[in-house]
Amino acid sequence: MVSKSEIKLITSLQQKKYRIKHGLFIAEGIKVINEFLNSNFKLHKIFATEKGLFDDDFAVEQITKDELKKLSALKTPSNTLAVFYIKETNPCPDHEGLVVALDDVRDPGNLGTIIRMCDWFGVENLICSANTVDCYNPKVIQSTMGSLTRVNIIYLDLEHYLKETQKPVFCATMEGANIYKTEVGNNAILVMGNEANGISPSILSLVSKQVSIPRFGKLQATESLNVATATAILLSEFKRR
Repeated sequence: MVSKSEIKLITSLQQKKYRIKHGLFIAEGIKVINEFLNSNFKLHKIFATEKGLFDDDFAVEQITKDELKKLSALKTPSNTLAVFYIKETNPCPDHEGLVVALDDVRDPGNLGTIIRMCDWFGVENLICSANTVDCYNPKVIQSTMGSLTRVNIIYLDLEHYLKETQKPVFCATMEGANIYKTEVGNNAILVMGNEANGISPSILSLVSKQVSIPRFGKLQATESLNVATATAILLSEFKRR
């Protein structure tokens, strides 16, 4: 039986301030949990409604479906939930290769998808502005499907970081140059902006080159692309070349 104190602790982890306070986050579903178990994230505890879902190396506390509903952040809970310790990140973001930087991306689903895109395209480092949604948000964890274990995510003062870097800085805007006709490199920074407002003026002033994804439809009535979709297209083009 899950104690009241455990329920209180685990449900509190749905909020950023308590994740920071306790240094813990939750992951749900066998696939996602196994990704974390097979990484360098440290396990705190696993709960499951069935036996035999995980290797015998891990101690699993069996609970009822009703108890799992009390712990879960999902509308339709899976049969497993685990609590892991938040990992310390590399404080030095001066990495070689292509880096993605996010300027105030707020939607957890978008961040989770962008993390998956970074994993898919071999982008090892993702820089996030201080106001970007927390990568340990339960919705982000679920949408990454385990890719969080393979991408180094650093939260920092993005403006200061861009002022200090020696890399060329690209950003996605509606007014930018056609990405298919623009020379790009793999040792660069690609900045993606806020869902509603795009790149902030202070960040835009530090950019070397603005790029855009051209519209091919006859009417060209679509206002813009979702930031995660745009990130995928741009990463494909950066990596292709």
